[in-house]
Amino acid sequence: MQSSDAVDRAPGAVRRAHLTIATAFAVHGAVSGTFATRIPWIKDQLHLSAGELGLALVCPAVGSSLLMPLAGRLMHKLGSRAALRLLLGLWCAALALPALAPGLPWLCVALLVFGASAGTADVVMNALGVEVEERKGKSIMSGLHGMWSVGTLVGAAIGVPAAHAGLDARIHLGVMAAVLTTVALLVGGRAPDVRPAPDEEAPPRFALPPRSALVIGAIGFCGVFAEGGSSDWCAVYLRDIAHASPAIAALAYTAFSCTMAITRLLGDFAVRQLGAVTALRSGGVIATTGGLLVVLARSPAPAIAGFALLGVGISVVVPLCFAAAGRRGPVPSQAIAGVATVTYTSGLVAPAAIGAIAGASSLTVSFVLVTVLTLGLVLGAGVVGPGRGSRVAAESGGGGGRRATADGAAPAARVE
Repeated sequence: MQSSDAVDRAPGAVRRAHLTIATAFAVHGAVSGTFATRIPWIKDQLHLSAGELGLALVCPAVGSSLLMPLAGRLMHKLGSRAALRLLLGLWCAALALPALAPGLPWLCVALLVFGASAGTADVVMNALGVEVEERKGKSIMSGLHGMWSVGTLVGAAIGVPAAHAGLDARIHLGVMAAVLTTVALLVGGRAPDVRPAPDEEAPPRFALPPRSALVIGAIGFCGVFAEGGSSDWCAVYLRDIAHASPAIAALAYTAFSCTMAITRLLGDFAVRQLGAVTALRSGGVIATTGGLLVVLARSPAPAIAGFALLGVGISVVVPLCFAAAGRRGPVPSQAIAGVATVTYTSGLVAPAAIGAIAGASSLTVSFVLVTVLTLGLVLGAGVVGPGRGSRVAAESGGGGGRRATADGAAPAARVE
């Protein structure tokens, strides 16, 4: 298989590719942030109970998990540029669907489509992120995921005033879908076009993740479980366990989200200085410290500090897992899809598992489990080490990988 040509690897071309993929991540995040602000409107419009809404909100994760394995097949058939335009465009366009649903069954169908397009676009974006990281020769994945977090904040910053003003969500989501779809199509048209070599066999439509993806996915599972559990339950924990007022309790989510977003934007510097394994292990130590603070807290201040430290500690987990999967998997998109499937499942399971444990014992015991899982990041950090022949291994202090060949990357694909 042939690597990219010299023009593609020129510094200016690599910078443009990096900016393009970063913008794609931000657009993807903006869809999520926009949708989140209008969930209450959808609940009221369809007269849904809390249980019915909870059932509907499981559907995006189900749709993502079911169809993410198809992303590799699409990339092989269409090339990464066309696949990104198609899937990111579909994800943005699907933003309009939930508000148009006339009832719960149609809402579930809309959210299945919503989640399927989200997950497949996510796989393509991360596969391209790994490709650009290899061209650049240093870690960029944490920053890319930081741009996703920035996108969610931008979407929310537009959506919250729209919701406060009582704007009909069908108008709000429709306009945002049109704007973001246009941006997605423009961004996709500028993305690197990674194509298989002529003799490369197409990946299967559906396949079990490779073993390497399952091992890396287990680490991702620990991080995403802590992330999903903390984001969904931190305000409740502050109110019920730390005896905070509703306004103070909301600060826990703000502290958690902001520290995670900021640390992701800065995380590539840590990876370059420390290497992926040490950066993840250090993050695990910070997250475990935060988890212990949460478990021991009986007043708001230490609990908020604990959730902030959890956000810092787990911020680099998913970016490093996707980067490691892309470098080690026999087919990068298939390996990334495998890791994404495991991590999405964790995000699906975490809120319900924490609620079930809290119901059987207490919310404090639930966060003991979260703390134990963050300790798993410390123990299992070695799985995200750079593979042999990775430029990132040579340039970012990532351990004993050899420097790549003269063209700058391990031969993985033909790029046009």
